[in-house]
Amino acid sequence: MHHWGGPVHPIEQADLPPEIVRVSGLKKVYKSGQTDLVLFENLSFQVRKGEMLAIVGESGAGKSSLLHILGALDRASAGDVYCAHIPVAKLTDDAAADFRNRTIGFVWQFHYLLPEFTAQENVAMPLLMQGTAYRQAMEKAGEWLREVGLESRSHHRAGELSGGEQQRVALARALVTGPGILMADEPTGDLDNRTAEMVFALVQRLHREYRLTSLIVTHNLEFARRCDRVLRLHHGMAEEVSPAALN
Repeated sequence: MHHWGGPVHPIEQADLPPEIVRVSGLKKVYKSGQTDLVLFENLSFQVRKGEMLAIVGESGAGKSSLLHILGALDRASAGDVYCAHIPVAKLTDDAAADFRNRTIGFVWQFHYLLPEFTAQENVAMPLLMQGTAYRQAMEKAGEWLREVGLESRSHHRAGELSGGEQQRVALARALVTGPGILMADEPTGDLDNRTAEMVFALVQRLHREYRLTSLIVTHNLEFARRCDRVLRLHHGMAEEVSPAALN
């Protein structure tokens, strides 16, 4: 149970709204010398449980910053964020870390695997950090490597894997703890077209089979069109765009 300042009362599942992410009046300002750089302001949107949302926009539009705020990796300058019905902005640093570890799986453009460890050890790492016994963590990691089609590479060190294999290991690592929300920041950005297609198709399958809620920052509009919804950041504002009309 998470504490963020006041008493916490049990909430019946039936009482929870269907929106697993709710953003209201969000603003992010960066200090630049004597001036304020407003990255975005007054962003408001919701994401329902089970949806796959693409976040698109030009470079510098604030896509990654928005994802970091939603995932409690950064704080907004103003506005409210509820993620998995938790008021993210009100969490202490420790509570935010606990929230991230239990609720969200992150995948980045760069895989951030530890090269001296095997693929299986890398996938097991989040479980070990939660205090799971080594044997149980490694067994679960092996199951997830099978899920992403890399069982045969489980004992190879991360540095020996191809770029596409490394990103599949990173995806297994993100999901090994059983999070309900997947947040991915340009997960295919460093891959060639064929490998990117394979990784995105894998994300789609896991999203569907594990009933995830997925928020994916991408510059690949073809992939964005295959999501349920598209949010476009432009000149500090957010607009919803029909995936089919995206160009």
